[in-house]
Amino acid sequence: MATTRTARTAWEGNLLKGNGQVTLASSGIGTYPVSWPARAEEPNGKTSPEELIAAAHSACFSMALSHGLAGAGTPPTKLDTQADVTFQPGEGITGIHLTVVGDVPGLDDAGFVKAAEDAKANCPVSKALTGTTITLTAKLA
Repeated sequence: MATTRTARTAWEGNLLKGNGQVTLASSGIGTYPVSWPARAEEPNGKTSPEELIAAAHSACFSMALSHGLAGAGTPPTKLDTQADVTFQPGEGITGIHLTVVGDVPGLDDAGFVKAAEDAKANCPVSKALTGTTITLTAKLA
C-alpha cells in the first residue's frame, strides 16, 4: 500500500530577509523555523531544506542497510549514520556524503562496505536524489 507524507511551509517576506516555519504535518511532531541565512550562512537555531534532506537520507539509508544486512543473515546491532548535504548558493546541492559506522556481528569490513554501497544505491531517498553525487564512507565499529 502506498503512503503519502506531508510537510508544509509558511513563508513571509523575500528570500534574503524573509523566514518561514516548516511543519512536519503527517507526524505532527514539530514546526521548525527556516531562513535563507540558515541555508547559506550559519544555522543560528533554524533549519534548511538541506538539513531536512540530510535527515531524510540518513534515516532512509540506515533502514535500507539494516534491512539488507538482516536479509543476508547478519543483522546489525547498531548503525550510526550521518548525511552531509553541501549547498552552494547559485549552484544548489553539490553533493551528499554518507558516513556510517556499524556494529554487525559476524561480518567483515569488506562485507559491510558492500552492503553499505548497495544501500546507498537502492534506498528510496538516494534514488530520488540521482542528479546529485552521493559518496560513502563505511566502517565497522
